Amino acid sequence: MRWKNRPEGSNWGDFGPDDQLGRLNLITPEKVRQAALEIKEGRTFCLSLPLDFPGGNALNIRRHPPELSPTQRDGMQYTNFPLARLNPGARDVLSDDKVTLSLQYSTQWDSLAHVGALFDADGDGHAERVYYNGFRPNIDIEGLMDYDEHNGFKESLTGLKHSNAKALDITNMARHGIQGRGVMVDLAGHFGREAKSVDYDTLMRVMEKDNIKIESGDILVIHTEFAQCLLEMEKNPDPQKVHNMCATLDGNDTRLRQWITDSNIAAIAADNYAVETHPSAFPNDCCAVLPLHHHCLFKLGLPLAELWHLTELATWLKQHQRTRFFLTAPPLRLPGAVGSPVTPIATV
Repeated sequence: MRWKNRPEGSNWGDFGPDDQLGRLNLITPEKVRQAALEIKEGRTFCLSLPLDFPGGNALNIRRHPPELSPTQRDGMQYTNFPLARLNPGARDVLSDDKVTLSLQYSTQWDSLAHVGALFDADGDGHAERVYYNGFRPNIDIEGLMDYDEHNGFKESLTGLKHSNAKALDITNMARHGIQGRGVMVDLAGHFGREAKSVDYDTLMRVMEKDNIKIESGDILVIHTEFAQCLLEMEKNPDPQKVHNMCATLDGNDTRLRQWITDSNIAAIAADNYAVETHPSAFPNDCCAVLPLHHHCLFKLGLPLAELWHLTELATWLKQHQRTRFFLTAPPLRLPGAVGSPVTPIATV
């Protein structure tokens, strides 16, 4: 076992000592068949922003828009490249490109390697860095630099040339396949674009009013119009406005976190930045700056998705008095990655 203690309220070990899927285990073949019954008309909705949105780095200073460039060979760039240059008489014209991309810049999934915590998993009285189900930095999640908790988090080079999550990476989600039943909660339909931190009581009132039923293995999908606002800003987001608009979940609310545990939802996807109110108004009892990320990714192995574009789908569902749909949202099968862009598709 990688741990002697597991965090209070966590499910570490419940799906097996080496589990790397967490709550995605609840999307069983039966749940997929159940989700397929939501397809009534065969109409599809793309739930992704263009991956060069939001534009700039106002949302997260570390993340930058994708940069496209041609592939090259022998100094020649392969955009509109005539093969006749290499093979006289050839009629082919080729374009071939590459991209430098922050994997969590736009519409995305977080893997379970995205957020860990300082926690005494060894039972030795000292909190060490650890991820879901006890996976560890340097052993399982490797980086170019390490920050030693035994020495005031002093940094040191590891000698590696690339980061690499050997466990809990995004490929676990890709191999399993994210395909199941999405259930829409339209917070924008109740609160507009008001900056509102939604607690348990508020969420339950919305769900009761809209007759929303959540079952084990469902994917909770939250519409706030945040992504729609980004589209309207046309890749020039207002640095003040983007951090003070639209609804978010109140990760500090213990009853909300407990409901997420008890509901047995498999994942949460939202069209806002971070899913939860960020920065948190105050740390929760475990002193997490991102208490909902801490609860979902670290404790429950419950993946989070951000910046999905949900407005068109939410409008259609409301017009047809529906809240459920068939959802397909596989991440890139990129070994070692802790996050991934995604182009989710809803079928109704």
